[in-house]
Amino acid sequence: MTLASFNQPQIARKGWLERLGIGHILLGLFLIIYPLIASDFFLTTIGGYSMIMGMIALSLMLLAGYGGMVSLAQITIAGIAAYVVAIFGENNSNIHGFGWPWWIVAPLAIFFASLFSAIFGWIAVRTEGIYTIMITLAIATASFYFAQQNYTLFNGFPGYSGLRAPEAFGLYWREPVPFYYLCLAFAVLAYVAVLYGSRSTFGLTLQAIRDNPRRMRAIGYDVTAHKVFAWFLAGLIAGTAGVLLAWFNGRISPGTIGVGPAINILIIAIIGGLRHPIGPFLGAVVVVLMQTFAIDIVGAERFNTLIGLFFLVIVFVSPDGILGLWERFKPSPDRDSWHSRPDGTGV
Repeated sequence: MTLASFNQPQIARKGWLERLGIGHILLGLFLIIYPLIASDFFLTTIGGYSMIMGMIALSLMLLAGYGGMVSLAQITIAGIAAYVVAIFGENNSNIHGFGWPWWIVAPLAIFFASLFSAIFGWIAVRTEGIYTIMITLAIATASFYFAQQNYTLFNGFPGYSGLRAPEAFGLYWREPVPFYYLCLAFAVLAYVAVLYGSRSTFGLTLQAIRDNPRRMRAIGYDVTAHKVFAWFLAGLIAGTAGVLLAWFNGRISPGTIGVGPAINILIIAIIGGLRHPIGPFLGAVVVVLMQTFAIDIVGAERFNTLIGLFFLVIVFVSPDGILGLWERFKPSPDRDSWHSRPDGTGV
């Protein structure tokens, strides 16, 4: 063995626990034991619903954070999946309701949501910046009015009611504990997919396109194809959340996909932070808690004002949302007040 091989620094391979991180481990343990300490109300209305809204906001984070494409059509994509569940599954509205089994309806709903997401993306990627926001807002608004006025396919203003979650493996999946774990499983799957997908070849290419699309196009990458595929992937996440949303509410109507809910998804994503996939879930928890409890304090008429004020405070204090606040105040080796210097000399 040569002397050079001895002088080469030996890089220790990290174990899977170290790679996973203490934060993920503690959060995972808390989420697993949460049903043991929470009531049925907190399991579904807070826990399950927060994860559903977090998944929709995560699909926006994928597009905006990694692709530089801010979309206001994500709740529309989730609504498409929910309408497919109502039309091809069972409902109490006596319109359509073909009664197909859930294991066919759910994948079909996610597929339709992803397909329409790719179509929306194919239209939107021809614009940039504020124009992308405006065209996706136009898509969301047009979809809302089309669903509200079309009684043949969407049953107009009332929409569809009586949507039931499936009964499988001896469980009714709308009961609090099974539904919570169902939402948790898909939320974790979406989170891990986005987190590790961002480090894949496609994820790194998408981020490079976000930073300099002209250069990426010049070296031979199909910028449009990459962006449209990102929309398709975002549709998979939003469509899955749309299926869970239909089972959670037991209904779907144009009000679910209105302009207000579309803007709420953007608020959730920005409050949590667009720099990391955990941000949308943090924002969802905050907004759902405010929607659940603060509305009784300030009233329904002033609740949107409260949300707007909270949103402004977060944006002014930390443009990167809650994640930005954490990055600012978390213990760090670079902060003399928290740790000694790398050479051990202290402050």
